[in-house]
Amino acid sequence: MGILSVLFDSRRRKTAIALAKAARERGMTVEQFASSLSREELARYVPPAKNKAKNKPEAENGPKVVMPDVAQFGLPPDAEVTAADFVPDPELDAARQAFANDDWRPAAHLLPTIGTHWDRRAVLISLLGEVVANDETGLERWRAERPGDPDAAAVNARGLLQLAWQVRSGLQAQHVSREQFQRFFAILESAEPAVREAAALAPADPTPWVTMLTVARGRQYDNNAFRDVWAQLVARDPVNLPAHDSALQYWCEKWGGSHELMWAFAEEGAAKHPKLAFLLLVAAHEAEFAGVAGAWQDPRIGPAVDRLLPWLEGEGRNAPGTPNSRAYAARALVELGRGREAVEQFRHLGVHADAAVWAYSGKGRIVEFRKIRYLACYQATKA
Repeated sequence: MGILSVLFDSRRRKTAIALAKAARERGMTVEQFASSLSREELARYVPPAKNKAKNKPEAENGPKVVMPDVAQFGLPPDAEVTAADFVPDPELDAARQAFANDDWRPAAHLLPTIGTHWDRRAVLISLLGEVVANDETGLERWRAERPGDPDAAAVNARGLLQLAWQVRSGLQAQHVSREQFQRFFAILESAEPAVREAAALAPADPTPWVTMLTVARGRQYDNNAFRDVWAQLVARDPVNLPAHDSALQYWCEKWGGSHELMWAFAEEGAAKHPKLAFLLLVAAHEAEFAGVAGAWQDPRIGPAVDRLLPWLEGEGRNAPGTPNSRAYAARALVELGRGREAVEQFRHLGVHADAAVWAYSGKGRIVEFRKIRYLACYQATKA
């Protein structure tokens, strides 16, 4: 059906408008929305034909399709969904907030108590680094009060990294200006010795090497040089979740790797520990974003989800990174047609749409979150 015939066919035009409106309300494309409807449901969007003699409908309009109400699944309403950064760990959040108000003492007290819970330490260092990228006051006071403090050095290195990425922005390279790239590389150059200082002050700590992985990606290390950094990391913590997440990005085709290297790294990590099974879901998402058709239907995805879910519901229920892993699991479950299980993940996520998996949509995190959540509910009604 050509565009002119649609424009001059009143019923088809009204059908197209109704479908577009309904799709827009749900943050979906018309194609996605239409494909989620049965033949009978789709027919209800078609206006009834009129009796030409009397200019009246041949039949009364049937009710419009009643789509699943997310509240019926125990989910918060669309209007409450937020993309604001969420820190589910109250202690980490309190330390971050104090640091943002120039009080470094709560963070300095908390970090030694974390000990060798390396994932949690890396998350806190990253949160504090975000603060430093915007305001160095708290860090300056910390370092003046405690010169040579390894924790302050780790925060300093992370702050330089976060600042560099703020300057670059999260846009694809073609949308970043030459001036931005120049500043980005200059800040990263200063971040590298800061990382090495932090590593020297705490030789057993993998956290500076977590930071170094992203410095290496930004500075475009070749594969062998990146593997050298990786070797330093895994020698200290072979199952560090933030490190694996960061390294996977390097092995993507858009950075220093390829689809084959990305998938190989994800498989290797997933075999180490259930919490790292989410790497295969990240790989599918990255492949799809790069234009690989059917990436979510890769035969490795189902087993990865089945390995990850027990960890999320058990030992990893409150672990650092679990909300992000849940978001990837929710997306994968929808792609696999396992709507009821996806709804359960959305119950855990609540109103929070800050995970990385929602960020790739041109319409924003909230729209993407709501779209996939709606599809999960729809699938659950059909199960």
